[in-house]
Amino acid sequence: MTKKLHPDDELEVLVRQLNAAAAANGTADLGEEAGSPGRPQTRLEVARAWGLPAPDAEGAAWLARLLADARERYATDLLLVAGAPPVVRIHGVLHALEDGPLSAASTALLCAALVPPERRETVEARGSVDFSIRSTAGPGRFRCNVHRERGRWSAAIRVFPVELPELESLHLPPGLARFAELQYGLVLLTGPTGSGKSTTIAALLRRVLARRRVHLVTIEDPVEYEHAHDGSVVEHVEIGRDAPSFAEALRASLRQNPDVLLIGEMRDPESIGIAITAAETGHLVFSTLHTGDAPQTVHRILDSYPAEQMETVRSQLSISLAGIVSQELLPRADGRGRVPAVEILMATPAVRNLVRRGRIEQLRSQLTLEQPAGMLDLDQSLARLVLDGLVDPAEARARARVPEEFERAIARRPKNSSSQST
Repeated sequence: MTKKLHPDDELEVLVRQLNAAAAANGTADLGEEAGSPGRPQTRLEVARAWGLPAPDAEGAAWLARLLADARERYATDLLLVAGAPPVVRIHGVLHALEDGPLSAASTALLCAALVPPERRETVEARGSVDFSIRSTAGPGRFRCNVHRERGRWSAAIRVFPVELPELESLHLPPGLARFAELQYGLVLLTGPTGSGKSTTIAALLRRVLARRRVHLVTIEDPVEYEHAHDGSVVEHVEIGRDAPSFAEALRASLRQNPDVLLIGEMRDPESIGIAITAAETGHLVFSTLHTGDAPQTVHRILDSYPAEQMETVRSQLSISLAGIVSQELLPRADGRGRVPAVEILMATPAVRNLVRRGRIEQLRSQLTLEQPAGMLDLDQSLARLVLDGLVDPAEARARARVPEEFERAIARRPKNSSSQST
């Protein structure tokens, strides 16, 4: 019996066939009305329209200049969208570059220079692709998403620092460093997109590699920060290039004798289950989730399983969990960048007991009850940033989860008595 393809796979096969047909037919006449307003495009016309132009020297030089400009301005992102000028994000704020609005032909030219040859087939079949590159314009890495928007090519490019970050330079709570000293356990970094999760994990891994020799395997889509061996053994596995999925890469990595694993994102029950098992069986595992706090994070993990498996998963998670770090970035009061507000939940015996018994909403109370164990509540973190003069009080108050707790934390703590920065 012929195996039925998933609809997405059927679409990809169809578009590949149409692209091949278009290439074979060259400039076959489709009629004067082909693609005209009011007439639906044929599949052949759609396949042709989705093709990137051939990369050329002009596009490569222009792209290199934009990437260099973004790095020189200390931007975190570069956006290339037809109809708008090239835009960089600096300290969370968008700034237009001087090039003027980009045409559809311009963005196609820049995207053609950006997409590696081995990813062209994917983007032309699906209309979107993620990858990372090293630019010849200078040192450092860039994470890229090339996609189609209103029938035109666009790109969103994340600019990573040249130097791997250190915990001390990120204004993170000192207690966070203890996660780098662990021999095993699951450490989850959570927060919205652009909240600095990848940077914090990179700093923690740098601390791990500086303290001891380990076999580190990172599994990402795509690879973001690169770590040098420096006495350890470091492998970077990229989904789509080195492995077909997180679950496949994770299963393979456990046969490679790793000490530390980085999973870029736990996306499905299979990868979550393997990560929990890896932490439970003696590996130190770091990963991320797009959740706001510790209770949401535990709920997200548990909700990905059917009800009949819930008790087993709660038991496994209570054993393997080492901690949950939730963070978001706030603009500095002096306008010189952003600083993180951080919430830290350590897996103490009381926390493990709550997870095992399914009393997830009580985790929040443990954040305030077990501060000596290294716990930190977000409202306390916000109050420290205000008292240290790093963040405007109105900005912090708007981010507070329990405004009354935030106000009490400010009222009972003398100014500059305990900074969260190191």
